[in-house]
Amino acid sequence: MRPVVVVNPPRANLSTVDKLAEYGVATVHEALGRTGFLGPELRPIQPEARIGGTAVTALCWPGDNLMIHVAVEQCRPGDVLVVTTTSPSTDGMFGELLATALRLRGVRGLIIDAGVRDTADLRGMGFPVWSRAVSAQGTVKATAGSVNVPVVIGGQRIRPGDAILADDDGVLVVPREDVSRAVTAAQARTEKEEKSRAAYKTGQLSLDYNKLRPTLESLGVKYVDYAEWSRE
Repeated sequence: MRPVVVVNPPRANLSTVDKLAEYGVATVHEALGRTGFLGPELRPIQPEARIGGTAVTALCWPGDNLMIHVAVEQCRPGDVLVVTTTSPSTDGMFGELLATALRLRGVRGLIIDAGVRDTADLRGMGFPVWSRAVSAQGTVKATAGSVNVPVVIGGQRIRPGDAILADDDGVLVVPREDVSRAVTAAQARTEKEEKSRAAYKTGQLSLDYNKLRPTLESLGVKYVDYAEWSRE
């Protein structure tokens, strides 16, 4: 792919993304049929952060953060910067200075499939980050990449303008055209969980509430007294 900076990509409706983010990554992931999760390797550098926004993507070369600087110009209020590299890297490609520039532009956080540094400063300024690694190793600014092109993280394709959700459970991408449907599905999932929670609070066993005993029987699971089992 030739180096390119795509300007003015379509974005998901931000107010709808905000509504979707209220449900959290795990609920939305389940509601959408367990799709869009970027994998357990991306972890927040701060606890209890939760964000939702529209993706601006940056494809960089390992050890080179030039295109992150380029991506800053393309960011708008409500965006989340999503960074990956052409091959695996754990170098500290992002720190407090870039976060300062992004915050001024209204960016809600960073998802980076590489390393980040200045983590104490980032936590102190309240700039949410999910990264694959934390590393003091610095980078150069010498190799052209691309901004606002589709990228892949954790086997998931992320396009500019797609919805990005992130919290303590990880990071999720929702295609921009699916955001409204995702809100409806997440609400239905939440209502289902509320009914389950109410049943459990009355003492009902999840085995019975979810009608799982026939499944156990079909799988050949038997209940055996310990005295009998210990003689086998």
